[in-house]
Amino acid sequence: MGKGGNQGEGATEREAPMATFSWEEIQKHNLRTDKWLVIDRKVYNITKWSSRHPGGQRVIGHYAGEDATDAFLAFHRDLDFVRKFMKPLLIGELAPEEPSQDHGKNPQITEDFRALRKAAEDMNLFKSNHLFFLLLLAHIIVMESIAWFIIFYFGNGWIPTIITAFVLATSQAQAGWLQHDYGHLSVFKKSAWNHVVHKFIIGHLKGASANWWNHRHFQHHAKPNIFGKDPDVNMLHVLVLGESQPVEYGKKKLKYLPYNHQHKYFLLIGPPMLIPMYFQYQIITTMISRRDWVDLAWAMSYYARFFITYVPFYGILGAVLFLNFIRFLESHWFVWVTQMNHLVMEIDHEPYRDWFSSQLVATCNVEQSFFNDWFSGHLNFQIEHHLFPTMPRHNLHKVAPLVKSLCAKHGIKYQEKPLLRAMLDIIRCLKKSGELWLDAYLHK
Repeated sequence: MGKGGNQGEGATEREAPMATFSWEEIQKHNLRTDKWLVIDRKVYNITKWSSRHPGGQRVIGHYAGEDATDAFLAFHRDLDFVRKFMKPLLIGELAPEEPSQDHGKNPQITEDFRALRKAAEDMNLFKSNHLFFLLLLAHIIVMESIAWFIIFYFGNGWIPTIITAFVLATSQAQAGWLQHDYGHLSVFKKSAWNHVVHKFIIGHLKGASANWWNHRHFQHHAKPNIFGKDPDVNMLHVLVLGESQPVEYGKKKLKYLPYNHQHKYFLLIGPPMLIPMYFQYQIITTMISRRDWVDLAWAMSYYARFFITYVPFYGILGAVLFLNFIRFLESHWFVWVTQMNHLVMEIDHEPYRDWFSSQLVATCNVEQSFFNDWFSGHLNFQIEHHLFPTMPRHNLHKVAPLVKSLCAKHGIKYQEKPLLRAMLDIIRCLKKSGELWLDAYLHK
């Protein structure tokens, strides 16, 4: 229990000794209506403030009752600026006899990882090459221009239309990777500049919402592959993932779909439908329900530009079908690249691991090559990206040897695969989970 001091939200630092708390007390405050967390052994009451958290209240709430030091360092570029908002939330500190880590997390791994992070900072690996990102934006704009020129010069026949669709799907995929860079604040030192460019790329170049992406994607980074916390593994009963969920469903005789065939129907409803149907519906409804008019205006500017460009060639209905065909193509690209690093890894309920270990069990890499880097937006370095989300993607390969060394020291598996194998493993893991479900459904 806390000893002395003011435990109410809004208490500030005073000359008098701060209240001290045990982990047992702190872990009681992990409810939606009562949230405490720990950063650098300081205890903060974020209950009311979490609704104003720029990254969304869910992502910060996922660390309620836990030490959030490494997550805090991973997500924020300007720490001095962020700490100004934290001072009014400070209510005390960990009792001197309490360890810095909760739930028995490995303190040595945490200490070594923080030393690794300091080494990366000393190597200037968080410093961005602005020309690199400018060239990425330029090659997207060039592809958009080429697409229009093909239709303008060759007409709207089947062959020019299909070629143009593939060019635009490529530009959309690359714009997706580029908005990802700015969304993670990995380009500019000032967060505000990253936010502005992020809204332009995801809004005007892709017709999506920056805030929707932030609130969803940051949860994935904070607690990857954790049921109830990572929205990317919330499959709405369409798929069963990992090893524990299929058995749970099987024992409860839950059969929303024939999960033993999920590795087959995934090909029909996963890659083709994620972006043109599920994401598109979720993005639009989220912007309207949250009254996010700024993001909606950016998204509408994309649709205005697209239809002004292509309605003269295809008419309104034709342009709508053309747009959805482009998103159909992009969706395949997006799903295979994003799932090859995560879906094949451990997926389970909250195990309370340290930051380093939690990212390594939930992510794997794909071998480096110029094509793989470009094709995946450097998400072939998914391990390093998850450990250091604000690190510019062009530096991820430089920190990889340090990560491998730390893994070897602590006996943690560092997985790296060829591109084709990584994609095929998605089907294999879905088949395995389906078989686990069927066995539990029939025999347990």
